[in-house]
Amino acid sequence: MPATERAVELAIAAARAAADRKAEEIIALDVSEQLVLTDVFLIASGTNERQVGAIVDAVEEALFHLGAKPVRREGKAAGRWVLVDFGDVVVHVQHQEDRVYYALERLWKDCPLIELPADARGADQGPEA
Repeated sequence: MPATERAVELAIAAARAAADRKAEEIIALDVSEQLVLTDVFLIASGTNERQVGAIVDAVEEALFHLGAKPVRREGKAAGRWVLVDFGDVVVHVQHQEDRVYYALERLWKDCPLIELPADARGADQGPEA
């Protein structure tokens, strides 16, 4: 069963919030067939620890306005890889170096991508990405 409409709605809102903070390489993966705990992984990159924190803050604020509150948050103090679990969606915001090293996209390569609107794709991707 694919990700729920609510999970996709939250993922798109989170992606837009991340894009507003100039996040890069924003992708959404439908992990609903692989995991029972969540439907979507949203992954985004920041160029430094401060930007990672700003992206996380923007995502939390955007999803709060949609009635979603974090179940848990890990890594915010270090600002290298922050995981925010909203239940239906788990948001991973990583420093670019950590994104390359851990390669979550490779680990979850069998999961389908969720198409994000142009305004939610990130600073490095054009309208055709």
